[in-house]
Amino acid sequence: MLLASDPAARHSLAFRTGLTLAAAALIALGAKVQVPFWPVPMTLQTLAVLVIAAGLGPRLGLAAMGAYLAAGLAGLPVFAGSPERGIGLAYLAGPTTGFLMGMALAMLVTGRLAQHGGFGMRVLAMLAGTIAIYVPGLIWLSGFVPSDRLLAAGVAPFLLGDIVKIALGSLLLEAGARLRR
Repeated sequence: MLLASDPAARHSLAFRTGLTLAAAALIALGAKVQVPFWPVPMTLQTLAVLVIAAGLGPRLGLAAMGAYLAAGLAGLPVFAGSPERGIGLAYLAGPTTGFLMGMALAMLVTGRLAQHGGFGMRVLAMLAGTIAIYVPGLIWLSGFVPSDRLLAAGVAPFLLGDIVKIALGSLLLEAGARLRR
């Protein structure tokens, strides 16, 4: 699961801390990258979250998401749309906070499920992680969007992009697994 070939290095605090911070930076980078897509542009943030969770497992994945959220809470412009849509607590008062909490949940769900199998299980783990992002995201978003428009605003525009990200993430993880063999 981890990248270092030396078992002692994999378990060192310095290695795990560095890996966690690198993963948090990857989440931030993914939040900033916008890919033209239909029906809405997509960021690569959820791709980063799902790949990190499946590749590093639930503990390091959650630690990375915690570091990312802490950086954003401290005022660093790591969130998608920041600083334009606010930073720190001002950003977290907005409509996307539930999705960020869902990403933390996805780290646990995806990371745990991906440990139990090969390619097919990783695909299912990423699908479950995507659902874990949507559930708290929609609950939070319901405070900003009328209930009759909730799915149209919070799910429908993103489904196709999420399917592409699950496919791409699964293929990336499979390629990584084959390289390690």
